[in-house]
Amino acid sequence: MTFPSDSLSPSPGSQIAGKLAALHAKWGWFVALGILMILAGAYILGNEVVGTVLSVVTLGVFLTISGVAQIIHAFGVKGWGSFAFWLLDGLLHLVAGAIAIINPVVAAGIITLILGFSLLIAGGFRLAAGFGARPAPGWGWLVVSAIATLVLGALIVMGWPANTLWVLGLLLGIDLVFNGVAVLMLGLRLKS
Repeated sequence: MTFPSDSLSPSPGSQIAGKLAALHAKWGWFVALGILMILAGAYILGNEVVGTVLSVVTLGVFLTISGVAQIIHAFGVKGWGSFAFWLLDGLLHLVAGAIAIINPVVAAGIITLILGFSLLIAGGFRLAAGFGARPAPGWGWLVVSAIATLVLGALIVMGWPANTLWVLGLLLGIDLVFNGVAVLMLGLRLKS
């Protein structure tokens, strides 16, 4: 019979301590990354059009790569019986990627409108979930969150297409700043 103190495997507490020690040694990288993300986010918040175009073109590049890979894959599994599906899916990705790269403004308009409707749908689901959770503690927070999501979605849809050039950049900039602050704070906590 063995006892926990006789075990040769490290305890979960010592594993966590080891990981924290390894992270502590890298605290400076977290701080540098956080500062870089904050600066990038601040730049994009000052230039939402640049942020929008960069995000759409980046998406276009990934869609194009995915499309080419799927087309190649389609010819690789030609005898499998799903050739047409893989080929059409690859062509769709390729065309969508090309549109995003060649005309990022049109792609940004489409993405912005889809984002607005997605937020409206998500807000509706969250609102139903919030009221469905009543009288559980905290159900009101779900409702408040749903209302905020619905308002944001409505503002995006009602402002479309005029907001096409700045909405995605604004959201990207906000995301970079908030993530940058979080990573920076993590790095500073790891230092101490």
